[in-house]
Amino acid sequence: MRRLAALGFACAALCLGAEGPSAQAFPNSQPDAARQWYLTQDNAWSAWSRPPTLATVKVAVIDSGIDAGDPAFAGQIAAGRSFVGGSWQVDTNGHGTFVAGIIAANAFNGIGVAGIAFNAKLLIAKVLDSEGVIPPGAEASAIRWAANEGAGVINLSLGGLRDPNNPELDGYSRSELEAVEYAYSKGAVIVAAVGNGTTAPTHPWPFADYPAALPNVLGVAALNEDGSVPNFSNRDPVYVDLAAPGAGIFSTIPRNLEDSADDPGCAGDPYSNCGPAEFQSGDGTSFAAPQVTAAAALLLGIDPRLAPDQVDWILERSATDMTAANGCAECGVGRDALTGWGRLDIARAVSFLREGVALPPPDVLEPDDDAGSQAHALGALPQTITSSEDYWDNASDVFALTLRRGKELVALLTGPAHATMTLRLWRPGTVRLETAPAAALAASSVAAGGDQQLSYRAIDGGVYYLEVLDLAPSRRRAIYHLTVIDRPATPAPA
Repeated sequence: MRRLAALGFACAALCLGAEGPSAQAFPNSQPDAARQWYLTQDNAWSAWSRPPTLATVKVAVIDSGIDAGDPAFAGQIAAGRSFVGGSWQVDTNGHGTFVAGIIAANAFNGIGVAGIAFNAKLLIAKVLDSEGVIPPGAEASAIRWAANEGAGVINLSLGGLRDPNNPELDGYSRSELEAVEYAYSKGAVIVAAVGNGTTAPTHPWPFADYPAALPNVLGVAALNEDGSVPNFSNRDPVYVDLAAPGAGIFSTIPRNLEDSADDPGCAGDPYSNCGPAEFQSGDGTSFAAPQVTAAAALLLGIDPRLAPDQVDWILERSATDMTAANGCAECGVGRDALTGWGRLDIARAVSFLREGVALPPPDVLEPDDDAGSQAHALGALPQTITSSEDYWDNASDVFALTLRRGKELVALLTGPAHATMTLRLWRPGTVRLETAPAAALAASSVAAGGDQQLSYRAIDGGVYYLEVLDLAPSRRRAIYHLTVIDRPATPAPA
């Protein structure tokens, strides 16, 4: 079951503007600016002293719908669709409207709050049904719809429990994975909340939710204002990629949820301080994720040519490492299970583009993250390909190849000296490598390193899966060359 991840539920060149680096952000002039402390911590607009001209970026909010008539969203919505019945323009839950406000509430209309991504146009996909449940099929269809509508970024402030130690609790969904991979292949950056331990067997929970725990998804944890990590924010040494403020967040709510009975001053004021208790506190990784989503939209507005994995890399490597020195006593130096690469820093991410920081080349073979339909088909052999691996974001590349019985496969891997890669060959019929039995492994290279070799004579014919696996953490992405050869079957003795 998928739940909402909050407590209780074009320009051809860089368009940085005419000015150089700014020492002072342009101000948030909205009436509720003082409540948006998270914009300051994110360094949301510190890269510019006035709003720059950026390319428009479509941002999908796959959630509970939106109060489309709220003046905060006038002119901010590109399209919408409901995948669970009812109207996408009506949000009886409030979660989707809250998330959408963080991303794209009009920042210059003199009403309420400012959305971070002033260049965003929203694609609204309603996936929360009348029972408060997100059907997996609805979510998958919504992700595919958003990709086909041209979403540059997709926000998924929702999650299903992940428990690699208990398959009965684990909420892995193949349809969700395939939809995410489809959107990624269409050029969308995928951002998801890592989830809240309040919906898990223990609290805090040591594993990120799905879809944050899927390949090519940026998983976002929450931070308190003092830099500490709230107990509700799920931990994970691999799938927590970034952290952003996620406690005491202030945003928009549907007008039908405002409570003017207890506070007459709330009449006509559709903001979270006038809503139900769960929105007045504004706690959850649900509300951290859209800040990262908005940051991705700003980067794509600067350079629409960026590939999704390059946007991910910029946001991760520009983050502020969280340690005891800046409020996170539980965090170690470097990447950690609580905050990943650290706290979102939008201004520094923008500076990576402004200053021409060398970006890794995009991985054009993605998606290639698992067996079956997720593998990259090699076709006729021999072949030599060039690709890349990043232990944190893309630790496994999988290639499908067909071998006849008796044919010999030889795979040669050449990578950088610092790499700790290995080759593994999986038998026909393997579906998911993470849970494949040991008997499904046909062969592997002897050790791990930059140069590897594997050879195997096929006992059975069929489609095999050759995996390039990165075994050890590194800040650097490994570029490798893989040559795959098949040799004729040995003639049977007379």
